[in-house]
Amino acid sequence: MASITIVIPFYQRQKGILQRALTSISKQVFQDFDIVIVDDESPLPAESELQSLSAEDRARIRVIRQANAGPGGARNTGLDNVPASSRFVAFLDSDDEWAPLHLSNAFEALTRHDADCYWDSIEGGEGFSYHFGIAELVKSADATRLSARPSLIEVPDVASVMLKDWAFLHLSCMVIGRPLFEKIRFEAKLRLAAEDVLFFCDCILAAKRVLLCEDAGALRGEGMNIFHSIDSASPEFLRQQFNTWTALDTLEQRFLQRPQDIASIRSYKNRARKQAIWSQVGQLRRRQLPQFGLLMRWAWRDPAILQSAVQLAVSKFTP
Repeated sequence: MASITIVIPFYQRQKGILQRALTSISKQVFQDFDIVIVDDESPLPAESELQSLSAEDRARIRVIRQANAGPGGARNTGLDNVPASSRFVAFLDSDDEWAPLHLSNAFEALTRHDADCYWDSIEGGEGFSYHFGIAELVKSADATRLSARPSLIEVPDVASVMLKDWAFLHLSCMVIGRPLFEKIRFEAKLRLAAEDVLFFCDCILAAKRVLLCEDAGALRGEGMNIFHSIDSASPEFLRQQFNTWTALDTLEQRFLQRPQDIASIRSYKNRARKQAIWSQVGQLRRRQLPQFGLLMRWAWRDPAILQSAVQLAVSKFTP
């Protein structure tokens, strides 16, 4: 009978990563939680990472094994198995860690201000330079400060703010209430793409109140998560970009009644097109054939990618 259920999708090949995440959970000031770990057909079984835990810590954890469905599918399974007593769900990627006050700050903010959607900030290394903290967001957004400890703010129309640049949001910093986790799910088929962004938007649009905390709640893992091991030279990169475009196209349908936000979404869609074309140029440079099948499938759904290819060719050969 816990107030918060922690959902951890697990697919790893290196020992000790999950133990590190669980250690950060055990150090939380707020201790009214249970844990659902979804083993997404991991090469390293999740159970092998729990053997060193005490019986007390182990009793809080439920491990669910399933056929590989990707991070979104694993998180959906976790959401489907949240106990009826839980008021909130907190997400933690298996290669990330939490600061000791993460859960206590979230619980205090959500209950005191009658909210159902919360993010705090995440810290990371040089490989995470594209991300920026919520404190940076305050400099450009019309924020209302709700408290100093925790450093809590509220931003009007946070959906529009997010669409311009969602790099201040991270799943390991997200806590949501029952009205959201009972009905909103990840688009699991869009694995390794923007399924998290779709989930963020759906939660923001459905939430009665969204709160942001400038304090660091999580520390990002450095390149150990198999979920994020695709680079532009990978044969999976084109599919990732196609899935990203598909997610953004779905997102655009969510915002048809908000035309002021469509331009932001279309800008991201165009970026996905350009990255896809450049990846295929890289294939040619490596003396490999482009992925014609997937490119044709993309062009059938999105003729604009052909225009992007033409524009790239013109820019390369025009003096």
